[in-house]
Amino acid sequence: MASHALLPSSHVDTFVRAQLPPSAQWPAFIFDRPELAYPEHLNVTSELVDVHVAQGHGARPALHGHKGTEAFTWCYAELQQHVDRIAHVLTQDMGLVAGNRLLLRGGNTPMMAACFFAGLKAGLVMVPTMPLLRAAELYQVIDKANITAALCVDHLAEELNYCGDPAHPHHAPTLKQVLHFGRDDGTGLEALMRAHTTSFKAHPTSRDDACLIAFTSGTTGSPKGTVHFHRDVMAMCDLFPRHILHMTPDDVVCGTPPIAFTFGLGGLLAFPLRYGASTVLLEKHTPETLLKTIARYRVTQCYTAPTFYRQMATLAHSVDLSSLRHPVSAGEALPDATRQLWKEKTGIEITDGIGGTEMIHIYISSAGTQVRAGSIGQVVPGYAARIVDDDMQPVPPGTPGRLAVRGPTGCRYLDDARQNNYVKDGWNLPGDTFSMDQDGYFYYVARNDDMIISAGYNIAGPEVESALLQHPAVAECGVVGVPDDERGQIVMAYVALKPEYTADAEMVETLQNFVKQSIAPFKYPRRIQFIPALPRTETGKLQRFRLRQLATQA
Repeated sequence: MASHALLPSSHVDTFVRAQLPPSAQWPAFIFDRPELAYPEHLNVTSELVDVHVAQGHGARPALHGHKGTEAFTWCYAELQQHVDRIAHVLTQDMGLVAGNRLLLRGGNTPMMAACFFAGLKAGLVMVPTMPLLRAAELYQVIDKANITAALCVDHLAEELNYCGDPAHPHHAPTLKQVLHFGRDDGTGLEALMRAHTTSFKAHPTSRDDACLIAFTSGTTGSPKGTVHFHRDVMAMCDLFPRHILHMTPDDVVCGTPPIAFTFGLGGLLAFPLRYGASTVLLEKHTPETLLKTIARYRVTQCYTAPTFYRQMATLAHSVDLSSLRHPVSAGEALPDATRQLWKEKTGIEITDGIGGTEMIHIYISSAGTQVRAGSIGQVVPGYAARIVDDDMQPVPPGTPGRLAVRGPTGCRYLDDARQNNYVKDGWNLPGDTFSMDQDGYFYYVARNDDMIISAGYNIAGPEVESALLQHPAVAECGVVGVPDDERGQIVMAYVALKPEYTADAEMVETLQNFVKQSIAPFKYPRRIQFIPALPRTETGKLQRFRLRQLATQA
């Protein structure tokens, strides 16, 4: 076990370290593997970008992107050049100093990636934000993280501009500088970059210096800022992709999660660059364009949520997926029906995983021949996990309980009382109900707050969803518990049908009978409401709290 004593900070602005929770509220951190033995001075950009150029691999492709209809590729040397020029702008033109927080607003593009790495190289603490956030949400982030400066792609400027407007209700007075990039006329950040042609020496950050504040993605309302150090980003790169994905410089990666979300930051940016591989960064994807991207770039790893795999499965016959080794699923539970449909249509096993913003990335997963039916997988090397009861005592194999996990990464909320809810007795509690078998395979049951108790029966919403998804009429569905005078709660399903099916009373009865025949009859949805589409976060997660709100309004 490592103590909570931190190395001295290189930051001039010490706001973030001062806002960390008291050390007694931290989880235990474990650094017992040789790949986690990082030097005292550690800078993520040096390790993910500069090292490849220094080793003579500067000509290798790093980032593939599109400008309009034109495709382009930056090699590692070109990426380094962009990063260094932006770092000069940040420190010289904008006057930012190590430890300042820098908000990033943009989609998945090479320029967004370069801005992220430039900030880290300059010793800043990066706060990437989802492209779809509005002024009210951006205000919360700016206020919580005491942000003074931002880099923003031009076409997403409007909502952030409101935060800089003293007359607007979501004015954020700390935000003093906003620099735009991606303007058609070449002004803004790009114009300032042209004046800087020299290399940029990485700030000598400590491995214990904060480099990222990742805000949770909004499945439960008020976002929390999770603080990660340079060593945390490196640990995420050196465990899951190394031991489960077996990444090499020949890998090519693509996917849908925003790089403002740690699932995307790791999978689409940090992982490939750690291994000298390349990544395809596109701002928007449909199931069709994601499949075409896999075929065009001979992609070996794809990252997206279960919903996309379900939609892509029916289209997969039309494209060449022979290069794809790891279709990685995370963000929400993977229904077994989706896993089987994908495998039936493609012949490829999905690599399922559970991670989280607080833990930075995936800590339980299995791939290929290690996959076991119905299980997410085993603990990723470097982590430890167990199933505990309400008193934090381990429960017997096969018994549902609370998932507890610890390893080299863990929860440190930025000035948030909810730290005590997430960490207990040195363990991180992600809020999930799981069971574990005797072989150490973990089985997802539900989010703790998605357990429905109806007439004394415990019913897991995701299990009912999995049953419904096996019916050919169901495109997607979400299941929640709603109050009921007689039973305490009843199971209610929100269902989006495929276009060729009719939403009527007969379909309700058909689906109810189908569930009764698939799983224990007491679990069937007593109420079904048809809706055009389910409410999801920008990262593809189902927002069950919005379904509960709908249910109370019905």
